[in-house]
Amino acid sequence: MAHSSDARLYGCWTELLTWMQDYAKFSGLEYVKVSDFPDYIYRMERAYDLPTTTASASLNIGGQPFLLASVSPRHVDLKGVELRLMGASKHWHLHAGEAGLLEGKRPFTRQRLHALLDGAVSAAQS
Repeated sequence: MAHSSDARLYGCWTELLTWMQDYAKFSGLEYVKVSDFPDYIYRMERAYDLPTTTASASLNIGGQPFLLASVSPRHVDLKGVELRLMGASKHWHLHAGEAGLLEGKRPFTRQRLHALLDGAVSAAQS
């Protein structure tokens, strides 16, 4: 990879995907890989150097996307992670800090993701 900040971002991205998968198991939501990175798709047999091929994933309720998460592809200058609650005006733009994902200056942790999802799932089911 060209930049250490890219390595941090994509490392944080794989960690976020793990948090989403864990939350899905715990809550009964469905984790779905939505898309691969375009440059991965066209690489064919050549080695791929990112820690994951997943460019976007979702948590679904009843077969419908509830939360969509995506990360910027490599060619973008200002890379980040975006989380979007479907059917709502809520979305988050995250970037990689020294110790993990940041929401502005605040650390975006597994607990933060779970708290957001708990509230959104509760609201969706009422």
